[in-house]
Amino acid sequence: MSNLTELEVENLRHIIGGHGMIANKLAFYGQNCTDPQLKTIFETDGQAAKQAEQKLLTFFG
Repeated sequence: MSNLTELEVENLRHIIGGHGMIANKLAFYGQNCTDPQLKTIFETDGQAAKQAEQKLLTFFG
């Protein structure tokens, strides 16, 4: 971990958790949505949230 303070690490964990939760919710909404346009939006935004979560996790690696 590159010179992050304890507060920065905690904030980063909180943000990462938020992205993970959003990704899971959007995936769920996409799976249960019958409108094709909304389904695409949910799936696309869910993938973006998952990618952001993965990118933020690199700060811990």
